[in-house]
Amino acid sequence: MTSWKLSLPCTRAEAEAIDAAEDIADGVVLMTTELEEDDREHWRLDAYLEDEPDAAMIAAIQALVPSATGSAPQIEALPEEDWVTLSQQGLEPIAEGRFVVHTSAHPADVPAGGRAFLIEAGQAFGTGHHATTSGCLAMLDRMAEQSFTRAIDIGTGTGLLAFAARHLWPQAEIVATDIDPRAIIVTEENATLNGVDGVDLIVADGTLDDGITARAPYDLVIANILAGPLVSMAPEIAAIAAPGATIVLAGLLDTQRADVVAAFERCGCALAETDRRGDWTILRLHAGAVRYVPTQPIDPKGRDGWALDL
Repeated sequence: MTSWKLSLPCTRAEAEAIDAAEDIADGVVLMTTELEEDDREHWRLDAYLEDEPDAAMIAAIQALVPSATGSAPQIEALPEEDWVTLSQQGLEPIAEGRFVVHTSAHPADVPAGGRAFLIEAGQAFGTGHHATTSGCLAMLDRMAEQSFTRAIDIGTGTGLLAFAARHLWPQAEIVATDIDPRAIIVTEENATLNGVDGVDLIVADGTLDDGITARAPYDLVIANILAGPLVSMAPEIAAIAAPGATIVLAGLLDTQRADVVAAFERCGCALAETDRRGDWTILRLHAGAVRYVPTQPIDPKGRDGWALDL
């Protein structure tokens, strides 16, 4: 039995946008590779598929990399046992503060006092190998001396940031949510694999689920999603934050930082720290001294109306 690999050239900007996006379809793993060090134009997109790509799938993958218009995709059959290994090539362990994240293909040594997490590539966004997720790990590590009693990880992906919060604040109540039921399944599997317990998992679109609002307010809110959703969801994120809560935001390009910060400032939040990593930025904000109450009812269908042109 074989699986398939489709390759196209791309730019760094396209690669980073792909890394921060959701999977294109079930059974498809997208990996991007820098071909020449510090060269923004010469990257490669590899799509690993369980089935031979048809015309519609080829078109969908090509649409992710407009710079490759006119380039014929390279398509090859792979032995079934090889494609997962190939998809993880180059994913060396990453270290951020006390945290180490690795795949089974690349076991890692853990420094004294550190914590390793085994997160396989291709499961969902949030393996730690993208600058937004690793930057969030570093941000949480720097906050280790603070005290939190209730934390929520919105758009948890693989569960990695929720696991880090559980390690740093073992007495806190930790909630992890994602709009994609597959991500919650992956998070549950990863929690078992890494011996993490005490993380409550919720499938939810945003923060309006009763299971989320019933636990509010949260004194730590983590949202590693994308700039558009961060802007449109600012009122509902601020609404579940306790007075003075810490809010960690990621998934935004530095060019989008001002719009995201402005959206949260309108909800009474103040910027406390910026961590720029390449083209990406991680933000730490403080909620206002008084808990924010939205000025209009929050309707998920109306979120697009709040979003800025990002």
